[in-house]
Amino acid sequence: MPNQFSPEFLQIKDYIEEHVSDMVELESLLTSHPALAPENGGDGEIKKAAALEEWLKSHGIKDIVHYDAPDSRVSSGIRPNLVATIPGARDDYNIWVCAHLDVVPVGEPSLWKTDPWKVVEKDGKIFGRGVEDNQQGLVSGVLATLAFVRQHIIPEHTIKLLFMADEEVGSKYGMNFLIQNHLDIFGKDDRILIPDGGDPKGETIEIAEKNIAWFRFHTIGKQSHGSRPDLGKNAKLAAADLALRINGLESFFNGRNELFDPPTSTFQPTMQMQNVGGINIIPGDDVFCADCRINPEYSLDAVRGEVQKRVREVEEKYGVRIEVSEAQAEESKATPKDAPVVRELAAAIKAVHGLEARTVGIGGGTVAAGLRNLGYHCVVWSTMDEVCHQPNEYAVVQNIAKDALTMAYMFCN
Repeated sequence: MPNQFSPEFLQIKDYIEEHVSDMVELESLLTSHPALAPENGGDGEIKKAAALEEWLKSHGIKDIVHYDAPDSRVSSGIRPNLVATIPGARDDYNIWVCAHLDVVPVGEPSLWKTDPWKVVEKDGKIFGRGVEDNQQGLVSGVLATLAFVRQHIIPEHTIKLLFMADEEVGSKYGMNFLIQNHLDIFGKDDRILIPDGGDPKGETIEIAEKNIAWFRFHTIGKQSHGSRPDLGKNAKLAAADLALRINGLESFFNGRNELFDPPTSTFQPTMQMQNVGGINIIPGDDVFCADCRINPEYSLDAVRGEVQKRVREVEEKYGVRIEVSEAQAEESKATPKDAPVVRELAAAIKAVHGLEARTVGIGGGTVAAGLRNLGYHCVVWSTMDEVCHQPNEYAVVQNIAKDALTMAYMFCN
């Protein structure tokens, strides 16, 4: 470690490196409590949150406040949101590490080489559902914080660890609930770090997201015999034409933004619902969906206008009726490249790891969107291989320590 670091920070570094095994223990505990949303056939995050809270308190992090969201669909009646606070020497702003408790389903069990709900450590990695998404970021934040708490070192700024519910299926009971009901817990000068995306080197800082629109198109025509299309109105044919027109929006909203990969907006037809049960039936009903990721220079209202124009053209051409609904719609402002949280995180990455950080945008959505739209500057960052949602999900153990050290540097300075 270069000699420009203070003895205090070197003490923190030693603690982090010596206690990585505690984080594997915590990962194992968290993974053993499947935290699936009701939409995914689960009972929420309550057992996992309770286990985490007990573990934190037993290790010295005791100031924990609940901001639970009511949800009658789960047995506890609530979806837990917890904030742990470690007071700092100054009160000008807080530093947040925001991670989510819920995970996605296992998927096809036969594709897993190990029990997805039991952590297995091998070759410097730990395997299990949720170990990367989002438990790696969660435990990195915990490890960085414990380095201060256990050694009675007061951080320069107050640390806030947020453990959220419901990120995987929309954040209604997680971040969005907090924004709508407890926005005052955040300050406009706070540094908000969301360790829920990144790259294997930990050098990309996500500051922007594409706008997201998930459309559902229900085409209503008239069913007839396969030999008499003249007596029907083929909903499938009309829907196929519409699908191509929706995809054609990529040429209409064709601006490039080099923050993103790909740098252009995408309009992709995706899920197709079953229509008829026989080949010799002209379908009178058809439903398909489209996943649209739009560069933030284009508003969703502009996209909606062009979608409706194409819908009307298809309705007129085929004599059908098309109902359009939205399964998801999210617009997100960008965090400025020169925002304090961006500059300070980049400085920490360079100081601790010698890497030149760069800012990027992503096509996916994170909990940063809602905060950014209200003027709160957030960054999404982590060192990870990004195997989330895959079978045999894993986290690299040393990445936990690496990111904890970066966070600790921010807490110190």
